[in-house]
Amino acid sequence: MAKQQAHELIQAQVLVLGGGPAGVWAALEAARAGASVALADKGYCGVSGAAAASNNNIWYVPDSTQYPLYFEEGYLAGGSLSEQSWVEAVLETAVRQLHFMSERGYRFPVTESGARNYGTLRGPDYMRFMRSQLRKSKVRILDHSPVQQLLVADGQVTGARGERLNGEPWQVSASATVIATGGCAFLSGVLGTNVCTGDGHLAAGEAGVTFSGMEFSNQYGMAASFSTVTKGLPFHWASYYDEEGHEIDLGAEEPFVAIARASRGGRIFACYDKASADVQRWLRSGQAIAFMPFDRMGIDPFRQRFELSLRLEGTVRGTGGIELRGRDCSTNLPGLYAAGDAASREPIVGGRSGGGSPNAAWAMSTGSWAGQAAARFALAQGESVPAGRTASELIANGADLANAMQVIQEELWSVERNVFRSETGLKQALQRLDEAWGFQKANRVQRSAREVHAMLYVGRLAYTSALNRRESTALHQRVDYPLCSPDAPYRQRVWGVEKVEIERVAASGGRFHD
Repeated sequence: MAKQQAHELIQAQVLVLGGGPAGVWAALEAARAGASVALADKGYCGVSGAAAASNNNIWYVPDSTQYPLYFEEGYLAGGSLSEQSWVEAVLETAVRQLHFMSERGYRFPVTESGARNYGTLRGPDYMRFMRSQLRKSKVRILDHSPVQQLLVADGQVTGARGERLNGEPWQVSASATVIATGGCAFLSGVLGTNVCTGDGHLAAGEAGVTFSGMEFSNQYGMAASFSTVTKGLPFHWASYYDEEGHEIDLGAEEPFVAIARASRGGRIFACYDKASADVQRWLRSGQAIAFMPFDRMGIDPFRQRFELSLRLEGTVRGTGGIELRGRDCSTNLPGLYAAGDAASREPIVGGRSGGGSPNAAWAMSTGSWAGQAAARFALAQGESVPAGRTASELIANGADLANAMQVIQEELWSVERNVFRSETGLKQALQRLDEAWGFQKANRVQRSAREVHAMLYVGRLAYTSALNRRESTALHQRVDYPLCSPDAPYRQRVWGVEKVEIERVAASGGRFHD
């Protein structure tokens, strides 16, 4: 048996887990506040993750008088769960940080009038630029270093440990930690989400963190059947057809829900035939990666129909995640903060998808807030960091990962199970997820098993929350409870590992009060 390598022990005042937009902003702002910072990314910070894979639209609203409109347009659609004060704070912070990027030398695209287009970030350029800013700010970057477990001492999070992709263990002791590990797309094949397997969710759950909005974790993206790109913008100019060529009216439902419903009768096709010549040129320029699969197949999507598929985007474009206890992005555990897709986005979109511009602004803003708050907390603690212990010390064995992954595909990828929810279906799915979870729980240290275990965990949180919300609202639709509840809007707080607990939390009322 090979000798176990010693941990690489690192000291920092702030540890950031995750190197996507939220993570890099958290690390940069913590460093700007005077803290020593380490960042551990599952991939290579700057090129991995959903944001680095393509262009990103982002909320950019320099006119603050428009802020209430952005709140109002999504408040009812999101189940009356969003909050005006959060929306306005995200919009204001996004403007400030986008201007900061420009001052630091980021080259925004220019419109025909010569003005900077602050509302578009080219993913590869954006993330490469942010990595360079971290280097200049002396942030220590640990690439290919997925987190496995948080360290906890006397109820306070004091860092984390993990294992590099080459098998080398690492450990960072820190007074404050930010989880920015992204959402969970359950390895469904969506472009850029191969690193989004819920690792941070599981580590947080084992430490005792609470989650919220997990019933709103069933967002699906539309894509050509031969493509992994689920960019939604081109579909604004799409028409939909059945196998016989008859046009389909999607009605007022979420497009992916309407497509899922229509696909019960056979294959569905789409064509971007509503786009004018000017729109076509604009789409190809701004969403170039969305058209690469069509070009490889020799298909003109503006004139030729292509078969549609639905791919589960989970909490990447869904909403649920770690519950934030304040605008500083603190959690229920001292020393632990959360940002970006790892956190619940209910404060800005309620129970609907924040995919695209809202989520991009949320990542930038919450990452900034979390980094600033983590630095304040760490600097107030002084130099000493208590020696933390992990929440679990289980040893790997040879469990059947293929069987567990099959359960994930059948119970979580399934449109029939996850979109058209019912008490019977949810209970059956939870039983299978629980059985697979029990089979997996001795494998938490092994990286591949840890990923599968994390996806099972996120699935259990999501379906437990879905089972307990007996109504249909926003992304969460129950075929056995098709109406919205007359009760006052509420959120669902969920926590626990071996046994998942859940409780209702009254929503704050949404609209801003002085």
